[in-house]
Amino acid sequence: MPEIILPDGSRKSFPEPVTVREVAADIGPGLAKAALAGEFNGKLVDVDFRIEDDGNLRIITPRDEEGVEVIRHSTAHLMAQAVKRLYPETQVTIGPTIEHGFYYDFAREEAFHPEDLEAIEKEMQRIVDEDLPVQRSELPRDEAISFFRDQGEEYKAEIIADIPAGETLSLYRQGDFIDLCRGPHVPSTGKLGAFKLTKLAGAYWRGNSDNEMLQRIYGTAWGDKKQLKQYLKRLEEAEKRDHRRIGKQLGLFHTQAEAPGMVFWHDHGWRIYRLVQDYIRERLQAADYQEVHTPEVLDLSLWQKSGHWENFKDNMFITSSEDRSFAIKPMNCPCHVQIFNQGLRSYRDLPLRMAEFGSCHRNEPSGSLHGLMRVRNFVQDDAHIFCTPAQMGDEVRSFNALVFDVYRDFGFEDIQVKLSTRPEQRVGSDEVWDRAEAALKDALESRDIEYQIQPGEGAFYGPKIEFSLTDCIGRVWQCGTMQVDFSMPDRLGAAYVDEQGEKQVPVMLHRAILGSVERFIGVLIEHYAGNLPVWLAPVQVQVLNITDDQAEYAESVAHRLQKLGFRAECDLRNEKIGFKIREQTLAKVPYLLVVGDREKEDGTVAVRQRDGADLGTMRLEAFADRLGQWEARRGRTRPGD
Repeated sequence: MPEIILPDGSRKSFPEPVTVREVAADIGPGLAKAALAGEFNGKLVDVDFRIEDDGNLRIITPRDEEGVEVIRHSTAHLMAQAVKRLYPETQVTIGPTIEHGFYYDFAREEAFHPEDLEAIEKEMQRIVDEDLPVQRSELPRDEAISFFRDQGEEYKAEIIADIPAGETLSLYRQGDFIDLCRGPHVPSTGKLGAFKLTKLAGAYWRGNSDNEMLQRIYGTAWGDKKQLKQYLKRLEEAEKRDHRRIGKQLGLFHTQAEAPGMVFWHDHGWRIYRLVQDYIRERLQAADYQEVHTPEVLDLSLWQKSGHWENFKDNMFITSSEDRSFAIKPMNCPCHVQIFNQGLRSYRDLPLRMAEFGSCHRNEPSGSLHGLMRVRNFVQDDAHIFCTPAQMGDEVRSFNALVFDVYRDFGFEDIQVKLSTRPEQRVGSDEVWDRAEAALKDALESRDIEYQIQPGEGAFYGPKIEFSLTDCIGRVWQCGTMQVDFSMPDRLGAAYVDEQGEKQVPVMLHRAILGSVERFIGVLIEHYAGNLPVWLAPVQVQVLNITDDQAEYAESVAHRLQKLGFRAECDLRNEKIGFKIREQTLAKVPYLLVVGDREKEDGTVAVRQRDGADLGTMRLEAFADRLGQWEARRGRTRPGD
């Protein structure tokens, strides 16, 4: 007689084992109809899962985050079934859920084309209309291998062959399609329908470039069609804001096959880069950071001592010289410890804040490279704080204040914070972890910063805080981090002399605000759709003459603004003024100064904003004063708002 405890604390008793579906029906027909799965004693299960013992049960519906995940996983199977119906010779391989959707990799000699996606979607809808029951069954490992080989699914058989012998596997069948899966899945295909296939891509089998290339189909799925429509609208807006397209349009940067994952910065793009870097440098100097610079190529032995080689070697570029092996640094932290270790440090030297715009290289898979967002060479606004345990809380509090202030200067107000706590596998005593986690929590709570806890998601060497930005179309970008490290300073021999004259290992705080400068600029471009605020615009002002008679005056206006420190240029082309205004508006220049005979005679300028607003005629000194005020606001108030 199982007794079920529901989320509201109420209890239901049943005279015999009962399924999740039956419990939902007992609560009410509406819930029974909406039920997709259940969570019994913390584990997600199908609606047909039999409950034989007492426990806690939550019915999962499309309104729950877990429900949407079940929908996406089930829609991946739906797509695979549709592909098999339309192209029976195709083999299905792996089909997981991802953020906002799912994908499935297929092995097929003939290439899929964009028009095939429409046909696959139509077949998916037909299967939804058939409302096929989705049924779970179990099969011993060896029988499962034979089953899928008999079906011609060699990839599935290979996956199963890697599972330990003796395991019992779960399979899910819907109509004529059966797939290997842990589940849970929706009770029937009729529960699906809010989906869209989005794109095609290539993918190596098991992510290994030595293996054969498969064809990947991406899709998205949601709890209802309204959510799907909203997401597709966001996708459309994101495509318009794609930093790669805008970067090409504005001549900011490019990438090419000869240097995969590495950026060629053009003049205007490099101006933005230096503006961002100079701003961070100014903030760090004000916060009493030392700026250092360390080598990019270091002997492999250092990375072995630091622990990076053991955990990160697949992502490191290796080279050799004179029978020595070297690694191109993927991060800066071991190098900063080397600077700390020069000379004997006292507790009076702490906290020591060491910053570097460190150029790093990581051997990311070529298929994952994406403009500025995922690269192989990038620069981090990296810093490490060496401090005593007692100083840790104050340092984290100071950093939190700095990071929020910086983000607001760049125009980001919606900032999400997550605290990742100790994992099962870790270094350091529980007492040290207690102190570190308490310091991070107190640093957040003392400033009334809302945060979510991610249990067990800390690094093996210490807990961490993650800072994520929400852009203007609702996308979340994880950028900043504050990580406590108990391991590396000890491994690399860092020490200081305390008040009693004893050597102690310092706490090492790894922290970044922007993360990768390249990626952060990509986020900025997409957030602003290229319309960067005045302080970040590579050209702040374009002076446009109407005829050649005003060319000299236009040049003098630009020159005077340049002397005041503004980034001003002239467009003196022999073109109609309307054409030049359109061109410079497309170039996303914040302010256009039009000068004709009247402006030349009066010593004034006619001011237009890139959004088309006419600010009227004003003296250059008055415009320069206003431009300085707009620049000083940084991104906190966009020009023209």
